[in-house]
Amino acid sequence: MELREEIEREARAARRAAASLGDEAVADALRSAAGLVRERRAAILEANRADVEGADLTDAMLDRLRLDDARVDGLAAQVEALAALEPLAREVGAWTLENGLRISERRIPIGVVGANFEARPGVALDVAGQLLKSLNAAVLRTGGAALRTVTVLVDEVLRPALNSVGLPFEAVGLVRAADREGARALVSLPQAIPLVILRGSGETTAGLARLAAENGVRTLAHAEGGGVLYVHGEAARAKALAIIAASVDRLGVCNRLNLCLVDRRASALVPDLVALLEELGLEVRGDLEGARPLDVPIGHEWANDPNPGSVTCCYADSPDEAVRIANEETSALAAAIVTEDPVAAQVFLDAYRGTSAFWNATTRFADGFALTGAPETGINVDWTPGPRGPVTYRDLWLRQYRVIGDGTQTR
Repeated sequence: MELREEIEREARAARRAAASLGDEAVADALRSAAGLVRERRAAILEANRADVEGADLTDAMLDRLRLDDARVDGLAAQVEALAALEPLAREVGAWTLENGLRISERRIPIGVVGANFEARPGVALDVAGQLLKSLNAAVLRTGGAALRTVTVLVDEVLRPALNSVGLPFEAVGLVRAADREGARALVSLPQAIPLVILRGSGETTAGLARLAAENGVRTLAHAEGGGVLYVHGEAARAKALAIIAASVDRLGVCNRLNLCLVDRRASALVPDLVALLEELGLEVRGDLEGARPLDVPIGHEWANDPNPGSVTCCYADSPDEAVRIANEETSALAAAIVTEDPVAAQVFLDAYRGTSAFWNATTRFADGFALTGAPETGINVDWTPGPRGPVTYRDLWLRQYRVIGDGTQTR
């Protein structure tokens, strides 16, 4: 109960602070934060070394947790880029009714948004920056593996940056306990924190989303991923192989090639495809010639495995079959088709229901910054209306109608 009350206090303080946020001041605060990332580099790296040394994680997760000079520079550059983006346009449209009422549709801040994320400390800056940019306050929660680093980023970067431009530091709150009960409390406070961004993998994140729903808290959940690539019968050999190689440049990320479907009419490509993946150090699993048997569901996300160096490769008989598999048996994060046939491409693109559909391009571009020029809070894969796909500051608002009359209007 004490931890829950502490999170409520953080949320109340954040809500009061949110009322002071304005576009120019937030942009100045973000620029200040970028400078502080560079100034406090030594403290950030020291805390991160302690986190890495104390973590009991897979190699893939350790890679996400670990910071170095280049990654710190990247964090600072990304915050600077966010500061430079145009603020969210507040008025969507306006019109006048026959009775003289003037109506405007506006975007207003949510107020306070929670965020629970994996052992990936840069997410603290990504999410907090997005929320501040949309004039929302944040309550952040990370697990014990990254807590030292995230605490430095909050206490020595984000909060001082807010104070430096006259904004209340409480606009960024932090759950300072490593206990997983903190995550459960975060998604159980609908009055204090009505929306929580969930970044993570697998059942833990899915379980938090279910708990949030039980408590009336909305979530933007990024629990599962895995890119799908369908090699059509009219795929150009060089193009298909180039896209495959580009799709596995990093293995511990959600948008990398996870499932490769090959049309039987493209079976001549299979030896080269398997050889390419093996040359890149990857294990091929599935029903293609030369592949090892697949002993997990076809949509199994390899990025979450202790050793993420596998790709599922199976035959699909048509664009319809490929898109059915992508829609029904994967997370619906992203899917691509490689083909020189525009009709087949259109069939695939029109039928796919995931967050991002690609033609002759790698699903590695399923990313907020790559697609929209803004860092993302995560990729929402829900099957409901609302922000779906990469969620950025442009999505974090509520709709409000503003109505102005002259006192003569009646119903």
